[in-house]
Amino acid sequence: MAKKLLEEYGDYKLVAGLDEVGRGCGAGPVVTAAVILPKGFNSPLIRDSKKLSPKQRDEAYTLIMENAIAVSCHAGSVKEIDEIGINPSTFNTMYKCLDELSVKPEHILIDGTVWTEREQDAEVTLVPKGDDTYTCIAAAAIVAKVRRDEYMCKLHLLHPQYNWCKNKGYLTPDHIEALKEHGSNKYHRKQYVRNFVKNLVD
Repeated sequence: MAKKLLEEYGDYKLVAGLDEVGRGCGAGPVVTAAVILPKGFNSPLIRDSKKLSPKQRDEAYTLIMENAIAVSCHAGSVKEIDEIGINPSTFNTMYKCLDELSVKPEHILIDGTVWTEREQDAEVTLVPKGDDTYTCIAAAAIVAKVRRDEYMCKLHLLHPQYNWCKNKGYLTPDHIEALKEHGSNKYHRKQYVRNFVKNLVD
């Protein structure tokens, strides 16, 4: 179960958790989610998404969507990642998530160590390993993970040779072997895969 922040957010009632999934992948988008949960809401299922089975993540996702005060989710495309880099693309998706929350948070908890503040945002606290620390960040990571995994499984149907439904675009041994054999396609991040393929798809 995620630990509590300031005894589950102290004086704040509306705290948004913000997290991303897919920064280190060789294929597919980076996906970010922001989630505001009711103060005090908790569940053993809402914890670090990497420690949950796919079935548990799906159950947690349903629980979050049924109980959250507000949820938003955005993807940074492979094209954008290639053009401006993973950090700017990730920040762009995070800004979009915050801008599109239906309820404005009083405080924002972000998984990570770097953030470029904006005047319009609420106060921000950066939390290394936040998805294993705070409930709302864990919830955001779960939403982002479930939605990104669903998307990668759809891409798998189009390009089964890369086994994306299993590796989700990460550069696992099976993905690297497929890159060596088949080359890359438009869903691959050029800077990430160029060491494994002779010819890159533009």
